Amino acid sequence: MKPHSNRAWLLMIPALLIMGFVAVLPLVAVFNYSFHDIFTLDTALWVGPQWYLEIIRDPSFWASLGRSALFSAIVLSIQVPLGIWIALLMLRIGRWAVPVLMMLALPLVVPWNMIAGMWLTLIDPQIGLLGKAIATAGIGFDYKFTALHTWILIVAADTWHWLGLVVILSYASLSAIPASYRQAAAIDGASRLAVFRHIELPRIAGALSIVLLLRFVDSFMIYTEAFTINAGGPQGATTFISLELGEDIRSFTYGRAAARAMLDFLIVLSVAWAFIRIRAGRSTSPEATR
Repeated sequence: MKPHSNRAWLLMIPALLIMGFVAVLPLVAVFNYSFHDIFTLDTALWVGPQWYLEIIRDPSFWASLGRSALFSAIVLSIQVPLGIWIALLMLRIGRWAVPVLMMLALPLVVPWNMIAGMWLTLIDPQIGLLGKAIATAGIGFDYKFTALHTWILIVAADTWHWLGLVVILSYASLSAIPASYRQAAAIDGASRLAVFRHIELPRIAGALSIVLLLRFVDSFMIYTEAFTINAGGPQGATTFISLELGEDIRSFTYGRAAARAMLDFLIVLSVAWAFIRIRAGRSTSPEATR
């Protein structure tokens, strides 16, 4: 037998260097800034954990954290079931599935800073098709001064932007299921719900895990759509934690902004770590290994 060699790990050095330059070093710099009151890049006063204590004791931080968590819960509860349902429907259309997938993937390549503008134009009662339809139907939609309408608009824009990701990953996993599985279920007289629960859902669990994690991280730190649509209004109803971070940066309170960024990073990291641990625990459970 040939002796085992670990020299292949040397191929990871370029990737590690890039990660250190674009991720680790900026993170260390932000962590250092979070303990200073920064007036200029050359003038920084050590304040210790003062910024962290101020942020944690501020009721607005917890309110914005709750709004961010609620927004993530809403979009995940809409996009994931809807994406799976569309993927299941696409299994029935055969060769038309590829063109439909291409259409659903188009919003994914639209830049973030254009999403809000597109939807604001769409709901404009003067020039937008959706806005004209709403006005014709006699439905009052005032996203500027009605919090519920603002939330509906932001959720709709986010769903339009990211639904294709859920559909594509779900459809890819469903398409990889051997036809013999469904044939055996049909012979046994299994219902459609039983087929989905015991055959299809376990097969797409891996892809759904990726979708859930990616969509949580992105939705939890949503900024561009919420800021462009109503700048956190009305009356702070859509002020998420990312918008508060943006306010600190625009007010040149860089030390406080760095501390807030570190807290946001720790929250997302904790949720991601818990999600991975739960997922790993389920994959090694006796039921999963049967």
